[in-house]
Amino acid sequence: MSKGPGLFADIGKKAKDLLTKDYNSDQKFSVSTYSEAGVALTSTAVKRGGLSAGDIGAQYKYKNALVDVKVDTDSNISTTFTITDIIPSTKTIASFKVPDYNGGKLEVQYFHDHASFTTAVALNQCPAIDFSATIGTPTIAFGAEAGYDTTSGNFTKYTAGFSVTQPVSVASIILGDKGDSVKASYVHYVDLLKRSAGVMEITRKFSTNENTFTVGGQYAIDPLTVVKAKLNNHGKLGALLQHEVIPKSMLTVSGEIDTKSLDKHPKFGLAIALKP
Repeated sequence: MSKGPGLFADIGKKAKDLLTKDYNSDQKFSVSTYSEAGVALTSTAVKRGGLSAGDIGAQYKYKNALVDVKVDTDSNISTTFTITDIIPSTKTIASFKVPDYNGGKLEVQYFHDHASFTTAVALNQCPAIDFSATIGTPTIAFGAEAGYDTTSGNFTKYTAGFSVTQPVSVASIILGDKGDSVKASYVHYVDLLKRSAGVMEITRKFSTNENTFTVGGQYAIDPLTVVKAKLNNHGKLGALLQHEVIPKSMLTVSGEIDTKSLDKHPKFGLAIALKP
């Protein structure tokens, strides 16, 4: 694939990951194994609010094709096929779910040195169509996306944004919710490996005059341990500690409290991911 501006979904993703990734209030345990034939097997169990769920997944890669199959505790089977370079600089992703046949989707991504395009079509009788485009370079990118409902003939969404990426920082602005909200974010890295960083995000909702300001950060205590924290102007304080107990195997402990309502029970999460 080319080293162009990336997909529209990449705009603002660095800040989003720092503020949301690995924060959870569930108990999650997953085990992965890999065979010499190139098959990866993953078993996941999740306990959420007193209810338990889980899934078993298998992934197989052969040349430029990747097949991913998951079966959950409700006997739903999700299958995803990903093939790169059927046409040069493209990636094709087809997914479907059994017995929910309306959950299928076909997506085609095209990458160029100065642009990228995506089109996704739901595989049902009245398909919804999503499409996006991004132009620019790895340093500065402008993009937009839209969703169209073929049944009603209306646009379900339209969003625009741009980002500026420097060696030690990433800044982005996204106009979303059909023009009803704007989100600005800034990430600054403090080490060459980009394992320690600070992040700020401001969201403005025009219809409700609501503003949300969030600050956070990630700090690498040592090569095996990372701590993260975040706080917004509504008083929500979150933190987590992630430690690589053995190579590629992670233990993550996270929590969240409402500093403006300390009588509410704090939320705690625990995740263990074991990989060979």
